[in-house]
Amino acid sequence: MSRIGKKPIAVPAGVEVKIDGRKVTVKGPKGEISREFDQGMNIALENNEIVITRPDEENETRALHGLTRALLNNMVVGVTEGFSKKLEIVGVGYHAKMQGKNLNLTLGFSHPVVVVPPEGVEISTPSSIEIVVSGVDAQKVGQVAAEIRSWREPEPYKGKGIRYSGEHVRRKAGKTGAK
Repeated sequence: MSRIGKKPIAVPAGVEVKIDGRKVTVKGPKGEISREFDQGMNIALENNEIVITRPDEENETRALHGLTRALLNNMVVGVTEGFSKKLEIVGVGYHAKMQGKNLNLTLGFSHPVVVVPPEGVEISTPSSIEIVVSGVDAQKVGQVAAEIRSWREPEPYKGKGIRYSGEHVRRKAGKTGAK
C-alpha cells in the first residue's frame, strides 16, 4: 500500500495545473515545469487538489504510484518556492567566481574549470568559497550541484575539496613517521 501516493497534493493560489493525458504542466510565480508520466497512473485535478490513483495492485504499479505523487509534489513546490543547494569550497587557493552566467572554479588544476549552467538553473557565489545552485526543477538542481562537487570531491586526509553545506567528511589519520 502506497501511503505517499494516496495523499492529495494541495495546489496553492497562483499555481496553474494543466493535465493533458500523460503530460502534466505546472505553472507558478517562479516558472513552469512539464513532465510526462506513466500511462497507468490516473492524474486528476479535483477541488484545487491533484489526486493520483492507480489501476491495479501490482508491485510495479504501486511503486509508480508513490513516485508519481512525489514528482508532482516537487513540481508544485518548485514553481512556488524553488529548490537550492549550497556548496562550500575548502582548501588553500581554491575559489569560485562568476563570469556572466558561467561559474569559474580554481581548484588546483593547471587550468580553470568553467561550469555552464543548463537552462532553468542559476548559479551564484555569495563569497569566493560558497556556491549556491538554485532553480525550479529539483532533479536539475541536484544534478548540477553533484557535477560541480565531482570536480574536486572532499578528500579524507586534509578535507580539501567541494562539499555540500553541512556535509560531514570522515577524516583519516595520515601516515606516522618511522622511528
